[in-house]
Amino acid sequence: MTVMTAAAIEDFLDEVFPQRTGTIEGVDEMRATMSLAIEDEHLRPGASVSGPTLMGLADVCLYVAILAQIGPEPMAVTSDLHCRFLRRPRGDRDIIANARIHKLGRRLAVGEVQLFSAGDEAPVALVTATYVLPDSD
Repeated sequence: MTVMTAAAIEDFLDEVFPQRTGTIEGVDEMRATMSLAIEDEHLRPGASVSGPTLMGLADVCLYVAILAQIGPEPMAVTSDLHCRFLRRPRGDRDIIANARIHKLGRRLAVGEVQLFSAGDEAPVALVTATYVLPDSD
């Protein structure tokens, strides 16, 4: 069961993390979906979306999925992030991120994020990441 809506998470992030990347499209049980409208600042030579852009969106998307489950927690932080680039992300399409939490414990959350060029079925990157959750006392 989610404890925060997408709108509530957007409001929370506006306050504590205004420099984040992307737009929340939805949250569900242990999942979140975000999108990023690609601009010139996101591109590398060859009109591909840059790796830092993809990793940043993935990181925020998993954070959103976690917030939907645990509530507003600014100190849930990334402790590990691994990105596998699978194919060229098209610079003329938005990027879609689909996050799924695999484990949500008292101290750690582990998940993965698949990133897609909008309209494509095959992912452009796969990110796995771990978040450290603060003590609840």
